[in-house]
Amino acid sequence: QVQLVESGGGLVQPGGSLRLSCVASGIIFSINGMGWYRQAPGKQRELVAHITRGGSTNYADSVKGRFTISRDNAKNTVYLQMNSLKPEETAVYYCAASRFNLVSVVTSVEYWGQGTQVTVSS
Repeated sequence: QVQLVESGGGLVQPGGSLRLSCVASGIIFSINGMGWYRQAPGKQRELVAHITRGGSTNYADSVKGRFTISRDNAKNTVYLQMNSLKPEETAVYYCAASRFNLVSVVTSVEYWGQGTQVTVSS
């Protein structure tokens, strides 16, 4: 089993920045895909960004140029640096992982974190 624990959420003003972290524990040596999803009230969970064990990344169009996903395999941690945040990006952000696949779609995710709230408001 794999456990994912997120941290770093909070309240930030529009245009501000936050850095999310997700630490994986358990049987983690074979994790390939990791990433971040978000879910706003009344909306479906959507992909924000994902990264392979080798460091290849992919982003939702809405966050390209503002968000950066990175990964430290030695620390079993994935990060999401979020800059120039917008009010409409207020959501619960979830860490996602898969042993064998990318986490590019919800159905490929094997493990979810509990989520961390990000609120963008003045």
